[in-house]
Amino acid sequence: MTAPRSAAVFDLGGVLIDWDPRYLYRRLFQHEADMEYFLANICTPEWNLQQDAGRTFAEACTTLKREKPEYAEMIDAWFERYDEMMAGSIAGSVDLLAQLRDQEVPIYALSNWSAETFPFARKRFEFLQWFRAIVLSAEVHLVKPDPRIFQRFCEKVALLPEQIIYIDDLQHNVEAARRIGMYAIRFSDPATLREELVQLGLLRSGHA
Repeated sequence: MTAPRSAAVFDLGGVLIDWDPRYLYRRLFQHEADMEYFLANICTPEWNLQQDAGRTFAEACTTLKREKPEYAEMIDAWFERYDEMMAGSIAGSVDLLAQLRDQEVPIYALSNWSAETFPFARKRFEFLQWFRAIVLSAEVHLVKPDPRIFQRFCEKVALLPEQIIYIDDLQHNVEAARRIGMYAIRFSDPATLREELVQLGLLRSGHA
């Protein structure tokens, strides 16, 4: 590396929190195919991303129910039963986070997340209190992989991209972080992440 990497920045969903709308909608649909149709064509990832960018669920659900009234109950469930989309924490990743904290490595979070649903996560996951700062897409009205959200993050926490090791489960977010100068890791599993953090010198080997 050309510059010391002194801070770890984590994505949340898919890295530290096991989030998937299917955890909820399998309870609401009798048939898997009907659920997959709903998630691909009604409450789509693109629809949800607009809430991550700052749109309110009141506006999002009202508009969508007007277009698809037959799915009104299912649409409202996205916000009303959001907590059921989070199966829990990804234990091995949280263990790594705790080890970084114990070794006094600065830890931060940068996540695409709605400001209206993030309180559900804060209530459930104590480890969210460990971060020096959490920057949510809805708060800055930018979503990954837009490179501007990474730049805004650096401004808000007073870090240079060259100081950051960034961890995300989505390749396009990893690539965007790399383009602005962060060392970015594609998360696959906690054991692989541990090995890479040890190799980078951010985590001491042998720390249990």
